[in-house]
Amino acid sequence: DNTNYQQHTDNFGRGATVHSPWTGVSQFLQTSQKIIQFASGKEPQPGDTIIYVAGAFDLFHIGHVDFLEMVYKQADKPYVIVGLHFDQEVNRYKRKNYPIMNIHERTLSVLACRYVSEVVIGAPYAVGKDLLDHFKVDLVCHGKTEVFPDKDGADPYAEPRRRGIFRTIDSGNNLTTDDIVQRIIENRLQFEARNQKKEAKEMAVIEAMKRREHQQQEVLQDEATAH
Repeated sequence: DNTNYQQHTDNFGRGATVHSPWTGVSQFLQTSQKIIQFASGKEPQPGDTIIYVAGAFDLFHIGHVDFLEMVYKQADKPYVIVGLHFDQEVNRYKRKNYPIMNIHERTLSVLACRYVSEVVIGAPYAVGKDLLDHFKVDLVCHGKTEVFPDKDGADPYAEPRRRGIFRTIDSGNNLTTDDIVQRIIENRLQFEARNQKKEAKEMAVIEAMKRREHQQQEVLQDEATAH
């Protein structure tokens, strides 16, 4: 209901109107070498349980880590594959200005997690037959967050449900990317309000100093005229 809050929400991630040489929209450039540095380089071994999870994993945070840890604990020898959706796909179901981090940044963030073995960059939104067969997936997991329907309104997890390999995971952590964004916006609003008060006080002092200086000059002029 707050107009200012809504404006900040809508503008979040678009960058400032005043362009600073240090602050702005990220222009991070991905390279294959950078991916190699972050990747585990491990391949699935005989006896491993291939577990697949998909999502945006935006602003990678402790809620994601706790979820992936719980996914990892679903098997004795887990091999966790994370399917990351392209930016356009995330924006389709998240709306507003999501994702905050682009696909390159999200890839490295997820790869850096110890519970992740592999990342599918630009994974299809629907977890279909081809994907499950290609990676020989044994288990598909999803958190307790909302499952948004596909473009045609279908359930993106229909195939793993049909195969009986779909499992909902409760990590016990309710932190979401939305929570973090809301916290940032609220802190920004408080910061702006505090600075406005501070600037108003500073301007009042400056004006008082100017008036005092002007009065002193008038007194000096009067004294000079009198002499």
